[in-house]
Amino acid sequence: MSESPDALIVGGGLIGLAIAWRASTHGLRVTVVDPQPGRGASWAAAGMLAPVSEAHHGEEALIRLNVAAAEAYPAFVEELEAETEVPVGYRRCGTLVVGFDADDVRALGDLAALQEGLGLPVERLGGRACRDLEPMLAPSVRGGIHAPGDHQVDNRRLVHALTVAVERRATLLRQRVSGLLASGGRVEGVTLDDGRSLHAGTVVLAAGCWSRDLAGLPSHVRPPVRPVKGQVLRLRVPTDPVLFTGTIRWLAEGSTGYVVPRADGELVLGATSEERGFDTEVTADGVFQLLRDAHRVIPGISEATLTECRAGLRPGSPDNAPILGRTAMEGLVVATGHHRNGVLLTPITARAIGGLLATGQVDPAVAPFASDRFATPAAAA
Repeated sequence: MSESPDALIVGGGLIGLAIAWRASTHGLRVTVVDPQPGRGASWAAAGMLAPVSEAHHGEEALIRLNVAAAEAYPAFVEELEAETEVPVGYRRCGTLVVGFDADDVRALGDLAALQEGLGLPVERLGGRACRDLEPMLAPSVRGGIHAPGDHQVDNRRLVHALTVAVERRATLLRQRVSGLLASGGRVEGVTLDDGRSLHAGTVVLAAGCWSRDLAGLPSHVRPPVRPVKGQVLRLRVPTDPVLFTGTIRWLAEGSTGYVVPRADGELVLGATSEERGFDTEVTADGVFQLLRDAHRVIPGISEATLTECRAGLRPGSPDNAPILGRTAMEGLVVATGHHRNGVLLTPITARAIGGLLATGQVDPAVAPFASDRFATPAAAA
C-alpha cells in the first residue's frame, strides 16, 4: 500500500470504486478504504438505467445529467469488460410504465408530456398495446408509457468488475475509517479503526448516506445527505418461457414499484422508499406490499421462487441530486447524494471526479451539482 497516495477514497460502493478506477487510469496512485466494498446500497440496487422513466417534474437539471450518464454507459462498460474480462450484464431492454385507473393514466400523461417536452424518446400506449408489448401483463392495465432508451446493468456484476479493476490498478483496503486528519484547515488523510493514519494528497468522501457523519468533518463542509431505506426482493423464474422481456414499472392507485428481469431468470422487485434513519430491517409489511403490487401487474409472478429479501440505504440529498466536487475545505472532495440514481450516474461521476483529481478541472456536466449550492448566505459569507 502506498503510504501517501494521490487520492484516498472513503467508501467502496460503485461510486467510490469507479472513481478509483478512473483516477488510476489517469496515472494517479489511489487507495480505497471500505470494510465491505460494494455491499451497501450498490448491492441492494436493481441496476435500472432509467433516465427517461425516472424523470420527475422540477428535476430538469438532474434529468439532463441522467441522460448524459446513460449515453456514457456503453463505452464505460466496453472499457471495463475489456480490462477485467468480467461481464456486467448490460442490456438494452427498455422500460414500460403502466397504470390501472383513470388517475394513474392521467398521471402517466403528465409524465409523458414532461418527457416529450425535454425531447426524451417515449411512446404513449393504451392497455391493449401494453399487453401486445408484454403479454403477461394483467388485463386490468389501462395504459402506459414505453421508454425504449432505458437500459439495465447487473449491479452486482458491476461491483465485481470494478473491484477486480481497482485491485489490479490501485489499493483496496478493507478497513473502516474512523475520522479525518486535518491541519490548518486542510484535510491531510484519515485515521482507521485499527489506529493507523493514512495521508493523501486528496480525500474523496464517497461513503453514501454515511458521508455526513465522519468524525472530524467540520459542519460547514458536511454534505446534507440522509438515509432513504429501500426494501428489495429477488425472485427467480424459468428462462423458458420468458415471463417478460423489459423492465416494468407501475402506478397502481398511488402505489409505485418496478420489476427488472435478468437474462438468467432473476427478477429484482422493488422498492420501498422509507424515511427511517439507518434502519435496514426487512419488514413483513414491506415484503407484502411489493409482492401484492407485483402480482397485480404481472399475475404470473406469484409462481416465482423468492430467493432474497434485503434493505438498502440510498443517500438522499435535499434536491434528490448528487453532491459532487470540491468542498470549502482544501484537500476534500465529495461524491455522494446520488439517491435513486447511483448505478446510473456511476460512469459520469467517475469521469468527473477522476478528471478533477487528475487535472483540477471541473467537468461542466456536474458543475450544477457542487456542494456549495446548499450553503446559506450566512455560511457563504
